[in-house]
Amino acid sequence: MFDGRWRGAVDRRTAPIGSWLQAHGITADVLTATGLISATATAVAVAVGQMHLAILLLILTGAHDLFDGPVAKAAGTSSVRGAFFDSVTDRVADAVLMGGVAWYLISEGEGHLALLPLAILGVTAIVSYQRAKAEALGLTAKGGLMERAERMILLGAGLLDPVLLVPVLWILLVLTSITAVGRFVRVWKQASEVSPQAIARRRAKIADSRWREWREREAAGGRSALWPERFQARRDASMGNRDARSRRSRRPTQRP
Repeated sequence: MFDGRWRGAVDRRTAPIGSWLQAHGITADVLTATGLISATATAVAVAVGQMHLAILLLILTGAHDLFDGPVAKAAGTSSVRGAFFDSVTDRVADAVLMGGVAWYLISEGEGHLALLPLAILGVTAIVSYQRAKAEALGLTAKGGLMERAERMILLGAGLLDPVLLVPVLWILLVLTSITAVGRFVRVWKQASEVSPQAIARRRAKIADSRWREWREREAAGGRSALWPERFQARRDASMGNRDARSRRSRRPTQRP
């Protein structure tokens, strides 16, 4: 829901801050890595029952996640490698946070409720996988009631008071499950309406756009992480083999 409605407005407001951070030597990878550290600290604070401290640390975690993209854009270092690192780090942070909540519930003598954050983590993994798989197939699976930003906000609301935590976790589980079902239906409809050939063309178009971006950066004298040297060498070898086959096919047949 956040990506669909407010992402553009938030990006416009965070862009100047991203430029300022980048000018002071802070990179997107540093923000991503330190965001994982603050998420771990949040989980520890929750596990020991320091909820108000956990809220502050959760806000700090969200700030890292909010500004790593603008910093990468300001530095001109947005890449597939960076997106992969950010996505994996987000998944690890989700697991750590839910682990902290489960530890707290067990410490409070509500061991059976420790399954609740684990269930939320499982459904969250399904939501993330649906998007990743859909995009790999050239389809879209963004949106829904409970994307990562909404999950963090709702979790923060649950940390305001221990009495609110369990009800908020139930709400989080239900809304995240609705998001997973909604994404499944959305991707299912898209996949039913397009042929395998069309999906292959979409994937080829995505690869071609990445190739053009690499060429543009190369022409500008920059270095791109989209097409490392080993992939470029493979592509050159493939193009060379294709040219050789083409020359052989055009060569006139010699009769004995």
